[in-house]
Amino acid sequence: MARLSALWLFRRLKSRVWAIKRIGRALTLFVPMTRDVISGRFRPVPWSAFGMMALALAYLVMPFDLIPDFLLLIGLVDDVIIVGWLLNRIDQRLADYHAWKQGNIDIASSAHSAS
Repeated sequence: MARLSALWLFRRLKSRVWAIKRIGRALTLFVPMTRDVISGRFRPVPWSAFGMMALALAYLVMPFDLIPDFLLLIGLVDDVIIVGWLLNRIDQRLADYHAWKQGNIDIASSAHSAS
């Protein structure tokens, strides 16, 4: 049974490689974006990304889950799925920051000129 569960988890993760890449991208963009927001270099502030990151961190540290962690594999999978989903959504919210960082758009200047 445990072998079947591990095989199922491996197949599930393998089919979700695109999501895992987006999660990694969200994490690598979030920290520099936070620095740029705090220093005032990037505006407008993506409040929804900050809110979702707070939710993801809160879900990881809260003592209660949808599926309790003492159920080993299944209990940890729900954490990975929910936090992964939130990080994927954060990645979508950081599209403007990513474009700004690549130099494709100048959001910071347009936000200051609009004020």
